[in-house]
Amino acid sequence: MFVTTSETVAGRTITQTIGIVRGNTIRARHVGTDLIAGLRNLVGGEVGEYTKLMAEAREQAYDRMVANARMMGADGIIAMRFSTSAISQGAAEILAYGTAVKLE
Repeated sequence: MFVTTSETVAGRTITQTIGIVRGNTIRARHVGTDLIAGLRNLVGGEVGEYTKLMAEAREQAYDRMVANARMMGADGIIAMRFSTSAISQGAAEILAYGTAVKLE
């Protein structure tokens, strides 16, 4: 599956626009992670535990978006984006979305 953030694909022609595809996941923080992150906040620097959590969430949302596009018969996704929103104090949603297309 070819995925790009641009609205065109260099060297390829979009023959059909299928529609919007998306994948999402909601992740919650873990109490143990919060304790470690709290300690890191005292000394500063990257909070690696949260970085890893968000990276895994983005990957899962991306994979679900690609699966959605395959189910629709697409062979490409253009204008792909990520969106993040807080669901509650300890949870966030990651949404991956784009436009499913057929490529020549």
